[in-house]
Amino acid sequence: MIRIKVPATSANLGVGFDCMGLAVSLYSTIDFEQSSQKLIINGCDEQFQNEQNLIYQAFVRGCQFLNQPIPNVKITIDNHVPVSRGLGSSAVCIVGGLMGANLWFDSPLNKEEILTLATEMEGHPDNVAPAILGNLNVSFTDSLENIQNVAFKVSSDLFFVALIPNYQLSTKKARQVLPKSMDYQTVSYQVGHAVALSKALETGDLQLIRQAIIDKMHEPFRSKLIPDYSAVKSICEKDGGVLYISGSGSTLMAIASNLNDAQKIIDETKKSFPNWETHLLSVDTKGASGVLI
Repeated sequence: MIRIKVPATSANLGVGFDCMGLAVSLYSTIDFEQSSQKLIINGCDEQFQNEQNLIYQAFVRGCQFLNQPIPNVKITIDNHVPVSRGLGSSAVCIVGGLMGANLWFDSPLNKEEILTLATEMEGHPDNVAPAILGNLNVSFTDSLENIQNVAFKVSSDLFFVALIPNYQLSTKKARQVLPKSMDYQTVSYQVGHAVALSKALETGDLQLIRQAIIDKMHEPFRSKLIPDYSAVKSICEKDGGVLYISGSGSTLMAIASNLNDAQKIIDETKKSFPNWETHLLSVDTKGASGVLI
C-alpha cells in the first residue's frame, strides 16, 4: 500500500495575490492499493466516490504522463483539510493523486516535474508549490511556460492560527468580485509590499508584517463576502495578531509573535463563534511525502 501525506496551504498572504503560498501543519493522508475492481474510493462523500474524484483524476494524469496503464485502485482518504475554505483542498487532491501515481511506478518523477503537472491541473502554482515543497513559496509561470519558484524559510518565532468559519466561499464567487483593472500606483504598492512581506516572514518581524501585509488587490473586495471578517479582525488586532484572508476564504489566518497571543485569539474566536474550527499551526517545511506500507 502507498500512503501520501499532503499539507494544507494558505495562499495570497494579503499582498501575494496568486503568487505566494505557505504550507501549514494541517494534513490529509491518501492511501492507494491494488483493487479487484477498477475503482473504489472510501473516506469522502458518496457523490465523489467515482471517476470524477479529483484525486483519482490526478492519479490517472500521472499514469498517463508516465505512459503506464491505469491500474485498478482502491483509494482511502483521511481528510483534515476542509473543502472550499481557502486552505488548498484542491491542491491536496491533485498533489496526492500525482504523487500516488509516481510512487506506484517507483518514483521516476522529481518534485519539480510533479509541480509542473500539478500546475497544469490546478491552473496556477500558488497552492500546489507549497503543498509539494513545503515552506513559503513565491511562484509564477515564465514566458516559456516553465514554473519558476523561490522558497523562503519562515521564522520559527511566528505562530499561525487558522480560523475556519462554518460556511464555504467558492473560489469562483471570490474571483467575480475582483476589479477588472488596476492603476500603476496600486500595482507599485502591491509589488513593494509583497517583497517586504517575504523578508518579514523570513525574519519574523511582526511589525513589518503588520504593515506589509495590507492588501489593495483582493482583500477589500473579498472581505465583504465573509460576514464576520470585521469582528474577527478586531479580535485578532486586540490580541496583538495580524489577520489575512487565506486563499479566497472563508478561512481567516492570524499571525502572532508568541504562543500566548495566539491562544488568546483562539479562545476569543471560539467564544464569539463556537461553531468555527480553529487550529494552532506551524509552517510545514517538508511538503508532501509518500511511503510504502
